Amino acid sequence: MKDSVSVVVPNWNGRAWLPALLESIAAQQLAPAEVIVVDNGSEDGSLAYLQGEHPGVRVVALARNTGFAHAANRGLREACGSLVALLNTDIVLAPDWLARTASALAADAGAAAVACKMLSLSDPGRVYDAGDVLRRDGVCEQRGRFMRDDGRWDTSGEVFGACAGAALYRRSAVLSAGGFDERYFAYLEDVDLSLRLRLAGWRCLYEPAVALHAGESSAGRLPNGLLFLVERNTLLLVAKAFPPRWLPFVAYRQAAWAYHALLERRLRNQLSAAAAVLPMLPAALRGRRTLRAAATVSIEEAVPRRPFRGPRAGGHRSQIV
Repeated sequence: MKDSVSVVVPNWNGRAWLPALLESIAAQQLAPAEVIVVDNGSEDGSLAYLQGEHPGVRVVALARNTGFAHAANRGLREACGSLVALLNTDIVLAPDWLARTASALAADAGAAAVACKMLSLSDPGRVYDAGDVLRRDGVCEQRGRFMRDDGRWDTSGEVFGACAGAALYRRSAVLSAGGFDERYFAYLEDVDLSLRLRLAGWRCLYEPAVALHAGESSAGRLPNGLLFLVERNTLLLVAKAFPPRWLPFVAYRQAAWAYHALLERRLRNQLSAAAAVLPMLPAALRGRRTLRAAATVSIEEAVPRRPFRGPRAGGHRSQIV
């Protein structure tokens, strides 16, 4: 395989996770050309650890937490490889992960990314994500989430998109699409990128190489929390790309989310998240024309019709309401 591979790790106070991650990278059957850690102003000793224990790792130190999307973009720009593996700090790779994903991407010139079989780090028999699915109600589901790893996710194929917690990207394709949208800060920036890549005619492969993932290890320390960012960023995604005729589907999902937020006594946070998208709307709406003009695939083809409830919705029982 002629394509060189860079590994990029956005890090924000991930010192506790770095040893296992870097050990698993060092044990890869296919050695990467370089490992880059983009540090988002960590205050937990991450930089001292990397300098003392892993001098061969290239560190790009940022002064503050600029968000996952910005750190990922910075790593992509700094990388020398034509293929870039983007990894969260709370990931442990199987030894063949890089070889399998890189081989799949190098063999398919029409693919821009490879999603993998992410399993729970605390319970490796349970699936975390086997490729993403985007629905017309604005929800992105993760195939197999919370299900047992019973063989259903062991076949290579094609999916809508890849979770950027452990994914391989064709660097040129991502950069030509404009990289990750940094307005998201964290969460759903990978879904947004997957949609833009699909609209531009690229595909995403699924290769069942295993990456163990702790999941949401830093979510509790993010501004306003995970659910705030998911709500705000879902609406941003819809404003950027969804046709008006899908708005009833989005309204249905938003009403369902608001109802559950009310039951869980977090409705104020939900409404605050929805309000937080308002300043972002003018720029998002202005960008719609550019996105449509550059698209070679229709939005209907990029986001196929699927049910919003039940097993065929693509999600798991706790999210299908």
